Amino acid sequence: MTKVGQRDSPAITESSTPTAKKRFWTPGRFVAILCIINLINYVDRGVIASNGVNGSSRTCDAKGLCSAGTGIQGEFNLTNFEDGLLSSAFMVGLLVASPIFAGLSKRFNPFKLIGVGLTVWTLAATGCGFSYNFWMIAAFRMFVGVGEASFISLAAPYIDDSAPAARKNLWLGLFYMCIPAGVALGYVFGGYVGNHFGWRWAFYIEAIAMAFFVVLSFCLKPPQLKGFANKDPKKPSTSIETVALTDAEASQIKTETPKSKKSQNLVVLFGKDLKALFSEKVFIVNVLGYITYNFVIGSYSYWGPKAGFGIYQMKNADMIFGGLTIICGIVGTLGGSYVLDRINATLSNTFKLLATSTLFGAAFCFAAFSMKNMYVFIGLFAVGEILIFAPQAPVNFVCLHCVRPNLRPLSMAVSTVLIHVLGDVPSSPLFGKMQDRLKNWRTSTLIITSILFLAAIIWGIGIFMKSVDRSNEKSDDDEEVEEEKLETKADNNSSLV
Repeated sequence: MTKVGQRDSPAITESSTPTAKKRFWTPGRFVAILCIINLINYVDRGVIASNGVNGSSRTCDAKGLCSAGTGIQGEFNLTNFEDGLLSSAFMVGLLVASPIFAGLSKRFNPFKLIGVGLTVWTLAATGCGFSYNFWMIAAFRMFVGVGEASFISLAAPYIDDSAPAARKNLWLGLFYMCIPAGVALGYVFGGYVGNHFGWRWAFYIEAIAMAFFVVLSFCLKPPQLKGFANKDPKKPSTSIETVALTDAEASQIKTETPKSKKSQNLVVLFGKDLKALFSEKVFIVNVLGYITYNFVIGSYSYWGPKAGFGIYQMKNADMIFGGLTIICGIVGTLGGSYVLDRINATLSNTFKLLATSTLFGAAFCFAAFSMKNMYVFIGLFAVGEILIFAPQAPVNFVCLHCVRPNLRPLSMAVSTVLIHVLGDVPSSPLFGKMQDRLKNWRTSTLIITSILFLAAIIWGIGIFMKSVDRSNEKSDDDEEVEEEKLETKADNNSSLV
């Protein structure tokens, strides 16, 4: 018999008995669900950029004979600049909502917040299919960004906590592999559906696919995030351990509880966390390089198929760019993750990988767009894409490990905001504006590719910085976790007396 005040022996706890029920949602299956959701998110990015859905504007020859446009651009008669703004509208939603969801994770269950975001995403994607003018589809694209914001901010910390220590980068790599794979599948899927059923059906189908995961997100019980208190409603405990608290101890706990972070204003807490985040110099250098890198990637992903058609007259530009991106993206993302795990994933080694792969990737891509032969271009560009996608997991590994555990969602949210608002949000319309002026796809792509060299230089600075992995440091929220446990015991003690 266990006496009052004694803890149950670990040898007889439920989780360690032979008859303990095996969990169906293992860490591997849980991460697989997150990967599929991420894949659908980025399929949407590829869909909106595909020639089958995005289409082309109306063109007229010297005799005044005009051909009808196709897809969104043709139906709504959009210029290249207006077309680029559709991508930027999506990013505006991410910009506004990402830090909001990160801040709300301090008070609400983070995984339920993901479910709310996916609900918004599904409704907005459906709305894109029903749009009948530019402003309507731009508004729905913005809400698609709002829906994705919760997932982008909160999914990576769950993976970081779920993955085995020796394979953290590989698991992150599997997650971020879904970025190139999703965009590439979106090119192919959008091109096929748009040409055979009409561009609107591409949005309807992706919304139906996401609806299943909306339901699952509200039913699934995820692992507890490190550094965060349990946000689920407290259930009275019948553990005999709770009786060990004396009346004096219970009274003291209840008296001290209002002084905890629970009583502080959420905006004040957000401001303190934001100040702490921007005091991390490693985070700043990493994100500056990430912004520059994403400026180029954003232009590639949105304008790549059109540039390929414009330079090399590719008959199936969606299929070619989609195939290149999915193969090279998977190889590059998993390769970069595997190499980092093998060389010891310190922050300094991560910056070495980021700088080296981006430098050589930029060189191969620049050489590729300089070639006149399409097949030589494809070979060089494939090597360049493999090297360019290698940083996908490592750059986010730095975001997760250069801050304390309770700052990880905010780190991911702020990183997401900055790389988009200063990266691919302006790059898509600016590239379109540059192409409208230059009317030369080769020159435009060479100019945008040269910016990758700057990203390599910035990440190179990180190699020489004093960097410490802070992912296992104890934070203020860890004290809140212990405080809530004591508070629960105090409440249960009062109910038993």
